Amino acid sequence: MSCRLTNFRDIRDATSHREIDRMRFLCGGVTVNEGNGEILAFVEKNHPPAPLTVYSSKDHGKSWKPVEIEIKPDSKGNMPSMHMNEHGITLRHGKHAGRLLRASRWYAGQNHRSKWPQHYTNAIYSDDGGKTWHTSEPFPAKGTGEATVAELSDGRIYYNSRRHWAEEGANPLRRWTAWSDDGGATWKDLSICEILPDGPQNTQYGCMAGLTRLPVEGRDILLYSNCDSPGGRRLGTVWASFDGGKTWPVKRLAEKGAFGYSSMTSGRPGTNTEGWVYLNFEAGGSKVARFNLAWVLKGEKTGNGELPEWISN
Repeated sequence: MSCRLTNFRDIRDATSHREIDRMRFLCGGVTVNEGNGEILAFVEKNHPPAPLTVYSSKDHGKSWKPVEIEIKPDSKGNMPSMHMNEHGITLRHGKHAGRLLRASRWYAGQNHRSKWPQHYTNAIYSDDGGKTWHTSEPFPAKGTGEATVAELSDGRIYYNSRRHWAEEGANPLRRWTAWSDDGGATWKDLSICEILPDGPQNTQYGCMAGLTRLPVEGRDILLYSNCDSPGGRRLGTVWASFDGGKTWPVKRLAEKGAFGYSSMTSGRPGTNTEGWVYLNFEAGGSKVARFNLAWVLKGEKTGNGELPEWISN
């Protein structure tokens, strides 16, 4: 099958769009509580650090209202920002099943180049349906921003982050990764994923990326999206991993032209979206691509690992 592209303005709900416009700065993807269907949108007054309001929708995004929540600071006493991190998730496995988890970040003041070495990402999580949020320990790398999270089949959390800055001798053109064994409260096994590009390869500034896990029981299939270009934000590409982010053996081009920030999610089991992947990306506006795993598998091999035998069985 082919990758289907749609202009986002052709499919968005007009009423919902007007209400979100009034929310000011919608900072990254929303978080869906899979326990009750409630959608939470984190909205900042302007570019962070900035006052935060959380809006709730209980009618599939048709209407929104502000809700009172509490976000606790991290262990350093810093309050997280929600700015331009990938959408949140509801954990489905293990002792933290039902927890809401969303990537977040700490700005060391405004996003000035001199402050980049002090920035770090983290995550917020809630065990009471989004009323109270705790902030995780800092991601163990400085200079990071605009992160993504995915839950693996055993309940571990895979964390993938954009970079704004790198220490001397480090590779600033690739992504930072780490894992959590406690539902996103702490992070360990920090490493650079040498196969996944962090934006155009002629700049160290990186680019927000999409990440999702396909809900296949007992399998850890992750998909990652970013531009795969030597220069400029273009050549939007999707990579696939079959071992929870350790290797990424196949990729496929989704958009030849402009491709900036992206966000990706997978269909929910038991609904008519099951088996589909939805990729929303910046391209002189907003576009949505819909595809499935079979489409990705027809892409090119990267040399980073091998396709597992069960894929062809």
